Amino acid sequence: MLYYLFEYLDKAYDIPGAGVFRFLSFRAAMAIITSLVITLFLGKRIIALLLRMQVGETIRDLGLDGQAKKQGTPTMGGLIIIAAILIPTFLFTKLDNVYIITMIVSVIWLGLIGFVDDYIKVFKKDKEGLRAKSKLIGQVGLGVIIGSILYFNPNVVVRENSAVSSSVVISQGGNIVDDINNSENMASTSKC
Repeated sequence: MLYYLFEYLDKAYDIPGAGVFRFLSFRAAMAIITSLVITLFLGKRIIALLLRMQVGETIRDLGLDGQAKKQGTPTMGGLIIIAAILIPTFLFTKLDNVYIITMIVSVIWLGLIGFVDDYIKVFKKDKEGLRAKSKLIGQVGLGVIIGSILYFNPNVVVRENSAVSSSVVISQGGNIVDDINNSENMASTSKC
């Protein structure tokens, strides 16, 4: 959102410094800083809220030492990670990029799987949570969607062909030492 706002301000009003959002390095640095701030400050508040709501983990008795210490540990901490990924993404990226859209869908999809798992563990009091088969189906389904996007979307670039000069010659003192294109062709034929 900020990218589009500052792009508009730069074009419409020519505000000094508004063009800095065009640079990927600036936006990446700002996203990292924003993510850190979200994690540090919002993370404390989310954990405190989960403790107050008593959204804690129940532990199966396995007879291990120190196992009881984990009882009541707040679950649903993935909310912090999801917020630290999505908020800077929405603030600092160009949202017309297929890779960004795929990443957003993936984070939300896997976040929902984790939320349903934690919800079943905490509120339904089922220590097992979401069944492994259901988790696997959700993850494989996401993989199929991502694979389809990457295969069928014309904006996905896996490999670009580039034109190579056909007359690259290294010479030393007027003598031809090596013709790079011929040596590459000979190297590629010798590997066969």
